[in-house]
Amino acid sequence: IYSYFLASYIIHTFQMMTTSNKSFVAIFSFLLLSSMQCHAQLSSTFYDRTCPTALTTIRTSIRQAVSSERRMAASLIRLHFHDCFVQGCDASILLDETPTIVSEKTALPNLGSARGYGIIENAKRELEKTCPGIVSCADILAVAARDASTLVGGPSWTVKLGRRDSTTASHTLAETELPGPFDPLDRIISGFANKGLSTRDMVALSGAHSIGQAQCFLFRDRIYSNGTDIDAGFASTRRRQCPQEDQNGNLAPLDLVTPNQLDNNYYKNLIQRKGLLQSDQVLLSGGSTDSIVTEYSNNPRTFASDFAAAMIKMGDISPLTGQNGIIRTVCG
Repeated sequence: IYSYFLASYIIHTFQMMTTSNKSFVAIFSFLLLSSMQCHAQLSSTFYDRTCPTALTTIRTSIRQAVSSERRMAASLIRLHFHDCFVQGCDASILLDETPTIVSEKTALPNLGSARGYGIIENAKRELEKTCPGIVSCADILAVAARDASTLVGGPSWTVKLGRRDSTTASHTLAETELPGPFDPLDRIISGFANKGLSTRDMVALSGAHSIGQAQCFLFRDRIYSNGTDIDAGFASTRRRQCPQEDQNGNLAPLDLVTPNQLDNNYYKNLIQRKGLLQSDQVLLSGGSTDSIVTEYSNNPRTFASDFAAAMIKMGDISPLTGQNGIIRTVCG
């Protein structure tokens, strides 16, 4: 309503002005209204009228999934992250292979490791029964990540809604935009910065590795390196299930202490040189992120608050809104 009256006022003022001033006012008015539209794109109340049971329906599906397998919480958070970092938060990661779509599911960072597609599909199926054609798969991903966090002891946050779904995927971007487990610190920082996320956001979001597991081939080099940045006892423990050859898919918890609890133990592990992935331990390697790691290791509330804020920012990466994109009936 406010936008309508402001627009009316601008139009009236524009008609009363001299020709010489109209160009400037037109440009200013366009920028002002565009800015207002941009800030109104996503809203926590987006489905209040059109699908008031949306959030509870999603939460029921996620609760059932996490109750059956605690590890699924990590997978759902990761799925949202891997979606947003490619084309933006548009559910492109959920699209299956077709004659015209090269799926992101088969990109190296996702192949054999991205999980939870069926959980999102189940939630979508339930929503289609009560609110057909209303709730986007992209929004389900965002809400699922929040619910997954809370179900394993992590923070909650208010999810902004109103995203629409893409009709395309980008296999190529999925292989180039997502941070890798062997990346150096400067590359990780710049990769997040390219998405509008600060270094502090990056360190907070890395705390998602307080839950979940990694495959042997992703940390083999680290545990056999005899490097000074890894605790010898920790490396020895991890070698038991990760031989120097074969068994690439053997899993190890990213956090040995509380593997199914989203908490700040991840940062305590880094201080003890017990980060499983190289891209984890590099956060405490004499660089710009050391002080943030130390802060989070000492203050779980600060970590929880920053993690929630960073997840909200991540959910704002290039969403499709308005007339852009579609509402998929089936997420795949």
